[in-house]
Formats: sequence, structure tokens, C-alpha cells
Amino acid sequence: MSKVLVGVDGSDASRRTVDFAVELAKDFEIGIIVVHVIPWSPYSFTTSEENEHRHLQREVELVAAREQIVEPAIHQVANANIKVEAVVRHGHPVEVMIEIARERGVRHIIVGRTGDSRIKQALFGSLPTQLILHSTVPVTVVP
Repeated sequence: MSKVLVGVDGSDASRRTVDFAVELAKDFEIGIIVVHVIPWSPYSFTTSEENEHRHLQREVELVAAREQIVEPAIHQVANANIKVEAVVRHGHPVEVMIEIARERGVRHIIVGRTGDSRIKQALFGSLPTQLILHSTVPVTVVP
């Protein structure tokens, strides 16, 4: 079965993105993978004491993301009779979403347009822009 990856962050744009993906999944009889990426870099500078507690903190973050962001998105899909999976990972959001798409044979990535500051967008580009530039599958950005 073909699948689409839907990036979620709990925002209003994210909820509209899930609604869009549900309609697409119904039309084309495909599954949905709901993905949330917790930004984290293994190259961040931390003290040895912080490193000792980092593993526990990462686990707490994963549980919180599942409960507060991913489960509500899954509930949006629940009544649509669509196969849905969920993935929560730490890492660089664009790289992780592209990696998951590759691992799971995703045919399409769908994300919401985010509210990044104009300065951040000018310097680094937005997540949707970076996905469009680096993804090997089509990317749809939902307003």
C-alpha cells in the first residue's frame, strides 16, 4: 500500500495538514504516516553532567510528543477508515522526514506552512522550503 508522510507539530497548520492528508488518503486509498521530529543535534555543546541526564530527557520528550502532538493527529484520522502509523524521533526535522520517507517507501510528504520569523526564514529557509529542495518525493505545503 502506498503511503504519505504527514509532518505534525500540534499547530493549527498541522491540523489542516492532517485533514488534507485524510482527504488525499481517501481519494487514493493510501495509508498515512504521522511524523513528529523533536529538533536535537548530537553536536550540541553540553557539560558531562548534562550528558548523563540527556538519555532520560530524550525519553521524556518522546513520550510527551506522542501524547500531546501525535495522538491528537491520529485521532483526526481515526474515523476515516485509513491505515495510520506514527513515528516520533529526535534529530534535524528535514533530514529525519526524508529518512523516514525513504525507509517506509513514502510517495508523498505533506507539511503545513510554519510561522518561522522572517529573519530565520531569510537566513536558514523554512522547513517546507528545505523539504522541497532536498526531498526525492513530491512535497505539498498546506497553508
